[in-house]
Amino acid sequence: MTTQTARKLTMAQAISEAIDQEMERDNEVFVMGEDVAKYGGIFSATGGLLAKYGKDRIMDTPISETAFIGSAIGAAAEGMRPIAELMFVDFFGVCMDMIYNHMAKNTYMAGGNIRLPMVLMAAIGGGYNDAAQHSQCLYATFAHMPGMKVVVPSNAYDAKGLMTQAIREDNPVVFLFHKGIMGLPWMSYFEGSTNAVPLEPYVIPFGQANVVREGRDLTIVTLSQMVQKSLIAAQQLAAAGIEAEVIDLRTVVPLDREAVLRSVRKTGRLLVADEDYLSFGLSGEIAALIAENLDTVKLKAPVRRLAVPDVPIPYSRPLEQFVIPQVEAIVAASQRLMGVPQLEGASA
Repeated sequence: MTTQTARKLTMAQAISEAIDQEMERDNEVFVMGEDVAKYGGIFSATGGLLAKYGKDRIMDTPISETAFIGSAIGAAAEGMRPIAELMFVDFFGVCMDMIYNHMAKNTYMAGGNIRLPMVLMAAIGGGYNDAAQHSQCLYATFAHMPGMKVVVPSNAYDAKGLMTQAIREDNPVVFLFHKGIMGLPWMSYFEGSTNAVPLEPYVIPFGQANVVREGRDLTIVTLSQMVQKSLIAAQQLAAAGIEAEVIDLRTVVPLDREAVLRSVRKTGRLLVADEDYLSFGLSGEIAALIAENLDTVKLKAPVRRLAVPDVPIPYSRPLEQFVIPQVEAIVAASQRLMGVPQLEGASA
């Protein structure tokens, strides 16, 4: 990267820039959703686009998720490339039929005779006291239903490349950004998510996990904001002589299974750190992957999973901090995997 082409951007700025560049490149790309125009999205994912493209391509909608997601599906079927923002992923319940029975299935139901090149974008995650109906992740919920690609970036560089790829896809993509790493001035966020981003458009292919930190002693498989927490945990572990390898999945569908297997074959230990619910989710899928490949993976310790227990996300800050895995919990779980005493102050 040169200084002329790479600047430090927040994740919100990177997503907005990706959309801007694709709208400039392709007149069929447009954005619709609640508050995406006048306010630039409440998490700033569409900031500045209304002034450049006008209300015909950046469209505020009524609070009717079924209507505007259904409209996006219809536009995609006709060859346009809509980006529909579902303000909070938690709201998918009111438009579940449009997502699961139309967006995900219509290409299949039509025998491949129609394509749905659309992006459903939504905010995920807790950590800022927004309670049970505004703080979930739910990427495993979408991944469980065939027909949609599921993308979950952890930093600005990846967010731009993955969003560009999502818009160019000929299949429906669910693009989920964590509020706690968007770089918003009105809420705390992890600085590691703000990084150098080239000005030129680029794509990051789906299904290619990233080894964000190499290590020899254990593998931490994670995504989204948990990548930032895992990197901080890995630094603390390194001070105690434990070298953790951190794998950022980037996409849940497609899932880079080989990257996980390759790392665990090297380290012999696996911790899955996940902000989604524990049961029936991503952490179980990764654990099953290892179990199904024990003929080539030689474990030194049982697989450990660290995720949100099967309870709604609490409003109370101490309770919320307790149920969502924190850096200290990642450190403690890693210590137990290594069979050594926990670092002082660590707990899971």
